[in-house]
This record gives sequence, C-alpha cells and structure tokens, in this order.
Amino acid sequence: MKHIDQLEVWFVTGSQYLYGEEALAQVAINSQKIAAYFDSQESIPVRVVFKPVMTSPEAIRSLCREANNAENCIGLVLWMHTFSPAKMWIAGLKSLTKPILHLHTQFNKALPWATIDMDFMNLNQAAHGDREFGFITARLGLPRKVVAGYWEDAETVAGIASWSRAAAGWHESQNLKVASFDDKMREVAVTEGDKVEAQSQFGYSVNGYGIGDLVESINKFSDADADKLVQVYRDTYTLTKKHDRPDVLREAARIELGLRAFLEEGDFGAFTDNFMILHGLTQLPGIAVQRLMADGYGFGAEGDWKTAALLRIMKVMATGLKGGTSFMEDYTYDFTGTPKELSAHMLEVCPSIAAGKPSLEIHPLGIGGKSDPARLVFTTPSGPGIVASLIDMGNRFRMIVNEIDVIEPPQSLPNLPVASAVWVPRPNLKVSSTAWIYAGGAHHTSFSQALTMEHLVDFCEIAGVELIPIDGETKINDFRRLLRWEETAYSRR
Repeated sequence: MKHIDQLEVWFVTGSQYLYGEEALAQVAINSQKIAAYFDSQESIPVRVVFKPVMTSPEAIRSLCREANNAENCIGLVLWMHTFSPAKMWIAGLKSLTKPILHLHTQFNKALPWATIDMDFMNLNQAAHGDREFGFITARLGLPRKVVAGYWEDAETVAGIASWSRAAAGWHESQNLKVASFDDKMREVAVTEGDKVEAQSQFGYSVNGYGIGDLVESINKFSDADADKLVQVYRDTYTLTKKHDRPDVLREAARIELGLRAFLEEGDFGAFTDNFMILHGLTQLPGIAVQRLMADGYGFGAEGDWKTAALLRIMKVMATGLKGGTSFMEDYTYDFTGTPKELSAHMLEVCPSIAAGKPSLEIHPLGIGGKSDPARLVFTTPSGPGIVASLIDMGNRFRMIVNEIDVIEPPQSLPNLPVASAVWVPRPNLKVSSTAWIYAGGAHHTSFSQALTMEHLVDFCEIAGVELIPIDGETKINDFRRLLRWEETAYSRR
C-alpha cells in the first residue's frame, strides 16, 4: 500500500501564445513560485509538482494523457494566470481521468495603483481567464472543486489540502482490494450491495474467501511466534492479573499473525468477517482486527464490505492528521440532560481513537458461540468528529455524513467490556437521528476525529456520489425536500 507522501498533484497553468515569450516566461516563474509554496505546506500531504505552462490544445491533451498514465499523479490543480481560450482545453479535459481542482487566484496580492498599465493588466488577468475556464468545466459537466482566494492565504491552502486528501482517497479507492471472509450476516438489508456496481463506481474490488483459507494461514504460526506477539501486547497495553490468561492471549495473537499474513500476501487494504461464519476459529477476532485497523486497514463487521472499503479510504485521507478513524456502530441513547449517543461494537473498535492507554481484557461474548475473546477497551477523547455511512440505494450509492461532538462519558463504564465513544450529534439527537433514518443511513459507520465534512464532500464530488450532509443547520422539512431533489436529480442521470 503506497504511502500518501509518495503521491503528487500537478500544478498546471493556462495561458496562450498571444502575450509573447517574455510574458509567458514571467507566467512560468510566477507559477513555479506558487507551486513551490504549496509544496512546502505541511497541511498538504502530497507533493505539488509544477508543470510547464499550457498554451495549445496539443500540449494540454498531451499533459492530460501523461497524467492519466502517471501512477503517482492523483490529480491536477488548474489555474489560468492569463486568459486561456477554453476551447483549447476541451479535448484534454474530456480525456482526463484524474480529479481536478480549479484554483482561482492571482500572483500579486495588491494592485500597483500608481503604475498599473495594460502590460500588467494582460499578464495578471486570472479574473478574466478563470471565468473562461470555469465556463468550459461547467459546460462539460466536469466534477471539480473550486478554491478562490489569494494563494498564500491559509484558507486557500486549506481548501487545496482538503481536496488533495480526497484525491488521495480516490487514488486508494481505484487500487483497493477488499477480502470478505465468507458472506454477510444473514437477513440484514443495509449491508447488502452491488459489488460490480461498486467496482464500477469506486474502483475497488471485493472478493470472497472461505474461513478455511484464513484458518490455514493462522495454523502456520507456532506457539513461539504467538508468544512473541503476546509480549508486544503486554508491553503496549494495560493488562491486569484478572485478564492475564496466556492461552487466550496466545490464540488471539495467532489469529492476528495469520490474518495479517493473509492480508499482506494478497495485498488487501480492507477486510470483513462475520461472527456467524467462523468455523475453525476458537475465538472471534477482536484485538487482531483492532490492531490491524490501527495500522491502516479498513474493516467492516458482519460482512459489511462497503464500510470496510470506506474506512480504508478515510484512513488514507486522514494520514498525518490529529485524531483517529475507526469502524463504529450506533448502539444506544441517553435522553437525560442533553440527549447523547453511546456507540461501540461488540469487539472491533480501532485504538487510534483511544483517549488513553487501552486496556487489554478478556470477557465472555454472548454471541457467536466461541470462547472468550481478547479485546482492547477504552473510551474516546472529546472533540468534533464525523460519522459517515455508504449505502446502496438501488440506482446509486449514497453517502450520509453527520457532524458530531464527542464528549467524555458522563459517568464511568465499569461493566462495559468494549471500546466506546459518546457523542452529541449535530444539530441535536432528535433531528440527527430523524434525518439519518429518512436518508436510509446504516447502523455501521466510519467514524473520524481527523477528517471533516469538507473532506468527504470533496471525495464524493470526485467519485460522482450523492452526499447527504447532516450538520448544525439541518432542519427536517428542508432535509426531506433535499432528499426529494436528490432522488429527482439522480433518477435523470
């Protein structure tokens, strides 16, 4: 799996021969300075690479084809320093398969009022050129993000940073392989979906494997191999005498070793399992799944491959950001005071969202018919976050994203044997849950305290996927109208 800092976006400037070689040389110098500035910004997690100034249809088409074939190029930032007749861009843009961001800026921040002349006006006319380019992208119906503002402003950089993370997520989606161990939980509707359509829409592939394939991988590891990993558990997590059961820990470690080896050998970035179909395993994978998620793998419980893929994509997008990203499930509510939600899962919550040092514990699990599994138990730190659900609506995929505010648990949870998070959804629990249900959101989600709504808006724009936001401004009547408008819009595609 390629690391995000190996990826790059190309900074491409448009102009034309009309202005002469001297002006074009200055355009190139200015563009190189802007590209270098963006490349130096830590908030932009990928490289920003300057490309020659585009002045002809042939050069544009050639560049777009080069971008399509460049493995590390994940998108293009396009800016018209001068006027660049937009018909020049049609052939190239129609052939381009990489995402685009239209940057609307200009090199100079202030106008030289006392000396400004037509030479200056012709050279610095992005206000003119970007409108021409904006028309052709709108006319062609191209998905793109528009970022307007002076190039050194923090808000401008932040917009490019968000989009570059979304482009990295899209790049990952095009190459992602998801391993599904057997099938989904029986009779559950929302975790179903069209795998062929998903591959057509998102690029990732989902393929099934028998649990016996995993068991075979697990059985390759000896007790000595497992005991070495158990020592890592002891060194990394809090383990009290009550939960220090060497036989259980050894088997949990063996499951992790076998599962990790299977995923690495097959170059998988995400996986699912199903507690109803785990013949040959003595315990459900708990700590194994948690630690694999912490290392960047996507996961979906009960065969939920859509959430597994989404989680991996979001983890790539969140690389280097403060805060974790995890598989999550809506569980139960507290209607006292400010209504809030307690979310968790029976085992599989990623320790990247832990508020402190996780506790390694062994408890009975009243589901699945297996022996007591090992798992990491913790709570989640307070702060803003999002939860996202990807569902198959039959004629399209829909992503629902809710902004939330995570809080510390109002009281301790001494008898809850799983990791958990407590949050107040925006605008409040009543409106949020009502909207979520109207939209058809799943009970499985990808939870993140690293990413924001903007990141997923950018990703869905690139992917051509419907996004339904639930935030502090959501009102149910308006929300229901939005759903009807979206249904109409997508039924005509």
